[in-house]
Order: sequence, then structure tokens, then C-alpha cells
Amino acid sequence: MLLYQRLEHETQQAREYLLSAPIIQRCFRGDIDLNDYVAFLQQAYHHVKHTVPLLMAVGSRLPESKEWLREAVGEYIEEEMGHQEWILNDIAACGYDKEQARRSQPSAATELMVSYAYDCVNRVNPLAFFGMVFVLEGTSIALADNAAKAIGGTLGLPKKAFSYLTSHGALDQEHIVFYENLMNKITDPEEQALILHSANMFFHLYGNIFHQLQSQHGIAAAA
Repeated sequence: MLLYQRLEHETQQAREYLLSAPIIQRCFRGDIDLNDYVAFLQQAYHHVKHTVPLLMAVGSRLPESKEWLREAVGEYIEEEMGHQEWILNDIAACGYDKEQARRSQPSAATELMVSYAYDCVNRVNPLAFFGMVFVLEGTSIALADNAAKAIGGTLGLPKKAFSYLTSHGALDQEHIVFYENLMNKITDPEEQALILHSANMFFHLYGNIFHQLQSQHGIAAAA
């Protein structure tokens, strides 16, 4: 079985943990308020701002034998530049102070996921980062567009409050095809096992962010 197929099949239990988070279930029932959405955006900012630095670290640590993957990382970097600013602009469109969000501290769950990502790249193997890519991009495709519609319909927010969610739903559909082709080139059993383990870990770590999400986000309304 190709690696991408294995990722889909062998992470199912961990994926269900993420999707079982109460805030995700409430969102699709229309039981969500503005504080929930802004709290989500705040934590998204705190991990998305690390995407490009992590990708740069991955590219610098890949061996020459993985030059084809380093080139792909370069494409990812171009695509991901500045996405954290989209999130801050969405926070501002919700009527909250985006600079206060920028200066805020991440939740414990967010900080742990980011720390694990850097640890994987720096200590274990840069290939482990691709487990995180599978989780974040796969989750975006499954949830982003539908969540934007559900939240927008419930809260009556303007379209400009959903630039991060709506762009990622469409953008990540293209990314995941690109990602699938990359992962299916990885045939070494040890490298496959590494990425599978990483993906399962990241489903739990990302799931923890949603399970622990607090509506008391600490960001004041914009003056």
C-alpha cells in the first residue's frame, strides 16, 4: 500500500479524536458564538506563524538524496507566506484587537504542538514534519469551508472575517494532491513508519487544541 493510503487508513482513530472535540460538534449544529470563533483564530495564529520557519528548517535539514522534496518545500514556503496575517485580519473583521491577539500567549495545547513540531525537525528527522502537513491540510479540506458557512450563517459575520478558513478549504485541496504525490514517492519502510507515527501524534496534539479551546480568549474589542 502506498504511503498516502496508509496515512488515510492508519490514522483513523486519531482523526476521530480530533473531530470529536465538543467545539467542532457544536459548530456544525450552529451552536457557536463569536468568542468561540475568535478563540479558534487566536490559536490558529499562534501555530500558523510557525509554518514558514518550520518549512525552512525542514528544507535545510533534508539530505541531498531528498533534493526533490526540498524543491517541494520551497513551493510550500511560497504558498504559506503571510497566512498568519490573514488570521489577524479575520480577528479584526470580527471587531477585536488584532494587535492584542498578536501579542497574546498561545494555549498550552498550541505551544506543545508547535514545540513537538520543532523537536521532530531538529532532533528526530525532518520527514516527521510531513505528518503535521497531513493533519493540518487534511483537516482544512474536511472542515474549513463547511465551518465558514456554519459560523457565518450563525453569527452573520462578513465574508472578510473568513479569509483564512475559505482560502484554506480551496487551497488545501490543491495542496493535498501535491502532498499525496510526494508521499507516495517515499517507499523506505522506516521513513514511512516515521511519518505515520508523526501524523498520529499530530492528530492528538491538534485535537487537544480544539478539546481545550476556551472562549475566554482575552482579546478586547477593537477601539
